[in-house]
Amino acid sequence: MKVLIIGGVAGGASCAARLRRLDEDAHIVLLEEGGHVSYANCGLPYYIGGVIEEEEELLLQTPESFYRRFRVDVRVRNKAEKISPETKTVTVRNLEDGSCYEESYDKLVLSPGAAPFRIPVNPKAASRVFTLRRVEDCRKIRDMVTAGKYRSAVVIGGGFIGLEVCENLQKEGIDVSVVEAMPQILPPFDEEIAEILHGCLRDHGTALYLNSKMEDISPSETGGCVVSLSGGKQLFCDFVVMAVGVRPDTALCREAGMELTDRGSILTDENFLTSLPDVYAIGDAVITKNRLTGMPGMTALAGPANKQGRLVADILCGRKTIPYPGVLGSFVIRLFDRTAAATGINERTCRQAGLDYAKIYLLPYDHATYYPGAEQMVMKVLFEKKTGKLLGMQCTGLSGVEKRVDVFAAALHFGGTVQDLEELDLCYAPPYSSAKDPVNFAGFVGDNLMQGISRFWYWDQMPERGGENEVLLDVRTPEEYEDGHLEGAVNIPVDELRERISELPKDKEIYLYCQVGIRGNVAQRILTQKGYSAWNLSGGYGLMSRIGKA
Repeated sequence: MKVLIIGGVAGGASCAARLRRLDEDAHIVLLEEGGHVSYANCGLPYYIGGVIEEEEELLLQTPESFYRRFRVDVRVRNKAEKISPETKTVTVRNLEDGSCYEESYDKLVLSPGAAPFRIPVNPKAASRVFTLRRVEDCRKIRDMVTAGKYRSAVVIGGGFIGLEVCENLQKEGIDVSVVEAMPQILPPFDEEIAEILHGCLRDHGTALYLNSKMEDISPSETGGCVVSLSGGKQLFCDFVVMAVGVRPDTALCREAGMELTDRGSILTDENFLTSLPDVYAIGDAVITKNRLTGMPGMTALAGPANKQGRLVADILCGRKTIPYPGVLGSFVIRLFDRTAAATGINERTCRQAGLDYAKIYLLPYDHATYYPGAEQMVMKVLFEKKTGKLLGMQCTGLSGVEKRVDVFAAALHFGGTVQDLEELDLCYAPPYSSAKDPVNFAGFVGDNLMQGISRFWYWDQMPERGGENEVLLDVRTPEEYEDGHLEGAVNIPVDELRERISELPKDKEIYLYCQVGIRGNVAQRILTQKGYSAWNLSGGYGLMSRIGKA
């Protein structure tokens, strides 16, 4: 069996290695348009910032090492230009000398990846405008940084790549402005979590321009660039990094008559077989379904690409496989000293899918508060109202974030409910967690909501201040109240509530809050059992102040 693989990096290289481990006699040829067969593309921004000091550290395999270990015929700088399914051949151009040749296959695996969107710019400024996909791109930006004479940059796009580039440029002393056309950065997060990250960027000196569309990039009189934004704002900088998203790199597939989506992603069956016979596709360029909604979408993440490459190798070798379940979309990003991560779907997707969902916010510490260095996190958990089935979780903080999100990802994978979180037997020692881990605590809060023990109101449901039918009640200490409170709130500390309960009218809805929700829960239980209609602010004043709503 001769297997021709187009594209290396995550999906293609994983497929080739797995295929050789399963079939020592297979003839495997891997074509890669770039200069490297397998490299850590997720590490590229950290080479720009000098965190990864040597370019060689990014190279996971070279053509030579891949051949020594796996006997795979790897050809870098060889571009597939045409697929001929009727003859089962691919026309290939050697980019070193320009020559062309035909390569046959029994099975063809496509792993073309996704290419950065390129917005047309003034040709005179093009030499100062960069995108980031391959090691070669990274090297050009790194050269700008290490030259020592360029001090400012504009990053177009507030997605993962753009923000990682921003962080690493700033660590090298570059003044960075981030331009994002949407109202928030990182669309997979809901707006309140994104707002916390906006504050993080600004606190670290990033100039953030939201709701701002880049309209033009032209050369400046000093030799740099002028970035013109919607609304007339102009940003002057030494260079620009374009990170406005990616598109599936599938022109080759379209020309071959392969079935694609309107946006150019490859359509496959559950075994990653395309509409062309004996042609498979994996990675960023294919459509995969969301495990929770069943909706198709593009997932440009290394983890799924690696798993898909391994699965296709199993299929080619005739192994019985479990159909690919789809993606949860788990991800994590570091922004300076802060970590933000999520798994599953966000609230926008819940609404779009018509799901009957509930949500809770928690502000737990990453480990026992009596042990030095405890840091507070912000967690948002989504689940089905009727069944408690988990739908998604978002979290940000200075430490302990990715650990909790990974636990949620495992629970989502196995179809867990919010009540299941209560019983998870998680490891505990004071430097690492609390006896009631934040994940367990999310289960307690969610179960209380499911059983009707707790009732919540939320940051975007501010009650009418001074309204005839509502009372806004702050149950924190007088000192906390004086340091800052919601406008129109009256203050009765929770420890005084039983004695002062007569100050509250029974014919009005009581919307109460504390700092994070724990004391509010106690107050809500006191009031409810005394015949009041009381609601506790999920996430408390702490969440409101972090997202600028206090």
